[in-house]
Amino acid sequence: MTLTLDLTSAQTRAALGANARTPEKPSLVGLSREEMAEALAVAGIPERQRRMRVQQLWHWLYVRGVSDFSQMFNISKDLRAELDRHFTVARPEVVEEQISNDGTRKWLFRFPPRGAGRPVEVETVYIPEEGRGTLCISSQVGCTLTCSFCHTGTQKLVRNLTAEEILAQLLTARDRLGDFPERDTPDGAIVPAEGRKVSNIVMMGMGEPLYNFENVKKALLIASDGDGLSLSKRRITLSTSGVVPEIARTGEEIGVMLAISLHAVRDDLRDMLVPINKKYPLEALMDACRNYPGLSNARRITFEYVMLRDVNDSLDDAKELVRLLRGIPAKINLIPFNPWPGTNYQCSEWETIEKFADYINQAGYASPIRTPRGRDILAACGQLKSESERMRKSERLALEAMMIAGHGEA
Repeated sequence: MTLTLDLTSAQTRAALGANARTPEKPSLVGLSREEMAEALAVAGIPERQRRMRVQQLWHWLYVRGVSDFSQMFNISKDLRAELDRHFTVARPEVVEEQISNDGTRKWLFRFPPRGAGRPVEVETVYIPEEGRGTLCISSQVGCTLTCSFCHTGTQKLVRNLTAEEILAQLLTARDRLGDFPERDTPDGAIVPAEGRKVSNIVMMGMGEPLYNFENVKKALLIASDGDGLSLSKRRITLSTSGVVPEIARTGEEIGVMLAISLHAVRDDLRDMLVPINKKYPLEALMDACRNYPGLSNARRITFEYVMLRDVNDSLDDAKELVRLLRGIPAKINLIPFNPWPGTNYQCSEWETIEKFADYINQAGYASPIRTPRGRDILAACGQLKSESERMRKSERLALEAMMIAGHGEA
């Protein structure tokens, strides 16, 4: 049974219009320690206090998971009020929460306008597995890559997400899962505190992370900071469709695990399935992978390969895949295609997938077949798509009218 919780109210929509009229207070979430100290200086915090205050705020935000200054109890009441006057640490609005019959959860988050823009929405997915829980995080609203088998690619790029918005997906998911230490399960959490936890994160949601490198880098360095969220970099995976110039930087400057959305072993086919291949063809991509900083048998690259019936699933394709990856410490994730409305592709037959996997295994590569998750709520691989484009015209016009009225009042 699939459960969908629509968490948007008429009051929330009215508030959304009100929020659009006035500039948002800047958030402290997503700032580096140095940037946070600079922000505190602007707010008038004396220099001799800033380092201590940054340490306090970092602990409350990323260890305790606090989203309200009033809960930061080792900071004076007057200073909490002053911080609240200048900044915010609030979470995004949770518009919708869907729970799959297999336990997968998908959230639709709405972020407030940036500058002259509109509110935007992104989807984030939590996948519970035995011994771990994986959060699939988005890096952009929409996508520019138009991969032909991917539902997300049918939505035009709206904008990059900020480091704050990338981290907010992790923080809000942990709120909903009761996953912060030394805190009671938050009101509205739908699983008990002793239940599923976020132990792994993957940058595999909406968008191409390496087209938003700086914000993704900042967010992942905060997520892996040992004095805060403290996720091991070996439990963080960044997935790219093949933005070759940024692959080496990912290893050098972020140091997380790398995944490549491969899906084809010939340039002509990959040009069609993953159009970025026209700019960075397979030879350049494989060279970047072979030279990935820190690459070893203990830190293998994961190659994602969606199985499309009569497109890329032949035994010849399996043989070419083995040849292509020769010399690269690698694991191949075989992904049964997840159909979505309007697609022209079909999933390979299960027998075909197993034969494909057997050949790769015999060649010495681990090739697990990914169990399809969250299909009933369109939360599976390649299915994420926000509601931003599907907002009813009447809603958009009403929101625009409120924003215009608000500017007029100012």
